[in-house]
Amino acid sequence: MRWRTRGSKLASRQIVLDTETTGLNAKMGDRVIEIGCIELLSRNVSERSFQRYLNPEREIEEGAAKVHGLTAEFLADKPKFADVAKDFIEYVSGAELIIHNAAFDLEFLDQELSMAGLKKLSEYCPSVIDTLAMARELHPGKRNGLDALCERYGVNNSHRTLHGALLDARLLAEVYLSLTRGQESLVMELEAPSDASVAAARIDAKKLTVLRATDVEADAHERILDAIDKAAKNNGGSLWHRLTNPS
Repeated sequence: MRWRTRGSKLASRQIVLDTETTGLNAKMGDRVIEIGCIELLSRNVSERSFQRYLNPEREIEEGAAKVHGLTAEFLADKPKFADVAKDFIEYVSGAELIIHNAAFDLEFLDQELSMAGLKKLSEYCPSVIDTLAMARELHPGKRNGLDALCERYGVNNSHRTLHGALLDARLLAEVYLSLTRGQESLVMELEAPSDASVAAARIDAKKLTVLRATDVEADAHERILDAIDKAAKNNGGSLWHRLTNPS
């Protein structure tokens, strides 16, 4: 599956993650200004979310501000990424990440973690699912942005007038569950046979007691077969009679 960046088995704990940034280019100094995470435990949304607004210590590009509505004035008194980095890592550690257009968010988060003196996110989270790559594989040639996927899968996004990391993570969680409904069966491992099934396999059929039909039951059976013969005379009658009386 090309959309699974690392790993192969479905994780019991997954984190749906989204970020908002000052712009589109991490290499040119753009920064993360909001992180939003939703926790999935065995494909159920838990009550344990993670959300932080962050002071980027720089201006926000006009185009980006129109998308998420966040301003430098609003973020001026918010913590810096380094101040929340350990809480963030503690929250996501060991989980499988689910991100829409994962390369974008991972580049920004790896840059922020590096500036905070920490390792790349891949050191803390063993695998990443890119839902954009997944959607493109499932729906080639169609629009696969979050709004389009919400519409396609009947996820209510009417309250999404502006982008927000926590809101978008919650919507993406619902979209992901719709995208992967039934997916577990593709990677489910075969269960070991139970003691009961092993015992059943060892039964000696020669030792079983045979309960034969009574004369009344046999007569009733024949009447049913005769009725089938009559109703299906153009198709050779009942299969039972054809097998027991091949001539």
